[in-house]
Amino acid sequence: MSPPSLLYSNQPIETSIHLRKSVRTYSGRLIPEEVKSRIQKAFNQLSGPFDAPLRFQWLDIPQLKGDEKVRFGTYGVILGATNFIAGAVKKGDHALEHFGYCFESLILTITSLGLGTCWMGGTFSRSQFARAMHLANDEWLPAITPLGYPSWARGPIDLLFKPITGRIRFPWQKLFFSESLKTLMTGEEAGDYAVPLEMVRIAPSAANRQPWRVVKQGNRFLFFLAHDAGYKGKYDFDMQKIDMGIAMFHFEATAREKGLKGEWQLKLSAAHDLPQNWEYIVTWQAK
Repeated sequence: MSPPSLLYSNQPIETSIHLRKSVRTYSGRLIPEEVKSRIQKAFNQLSGPFDAPLRFQWLDIPQLKGDEKVRFGTYGVILGATNFIAGAVKKGDHALEHFGYCFESLILTITSLGLGTCWMGGTFSRSQFARAMHLANDEWLPAITPLGYPSWARGPIDLLFKPITGRIRFPWQKLFFSESLKTLMTGEEAGDYAVPLEMVRIAPSAANRQPWRVVKQGNRFLFFLAHDAGYKGKYDFDMQKIDMGIAMFHFEATAREKGLKGEWQLKLSAAHDLPQNWEYIVTWQAK
């Protein structure tokens, strides 16, 4: 797999990560055809860590009247947007991590082009978007995003969601460990990987649950998912594995941008006495 990057942009990935925020109120300003074309071309150029067929589709919401337009597909939590991107991935092992990785790559590319987005995994009508995408029985529709130019005036929906999805993030001491879960990792111990890990720390996640946990063992970084009981059985897929894919993209893209070499491996090295709700996902083997 080629090094991840922001397609059609020279903006550093770290900059795009810091600039990205959830935009729920849009100005309605039309997206130029040139920008739309660049984004659509990126659909087929995204690559990820696993072999999971996926596809993205640009959807223009019909120009409905009044409240119909507000409610279409998003239960009124997105205002002023008429353009959406929906993503589908073929069901299988590591498909959701792959989807999260690639969709975050796309969202950060869109951010670098000056547009707003908003990860939406639960607050949209899957049936409406599934019909629009002609979703197959062997596919999941994990998430969508509106896209467009943000409105200067923040709507009431932004204020409603801010306490839930704001920029508050867990400290390092809760997320990163050295050799075992008994030893917390410091920035000094992270060494050259301090910035990639910081980009993991500030990554977006469903309801801001931040489920990623990383254990550094020598030159390996073991990624674990700390499951939140609130998501058990809520969907026919594990929403938080998408979050893990997002974290993986932030980590690898930032590492490669800094010249750090490595690769993803599925082989679990020593990790003992894991909390009951933890699940091993993947290991980054530094070179």
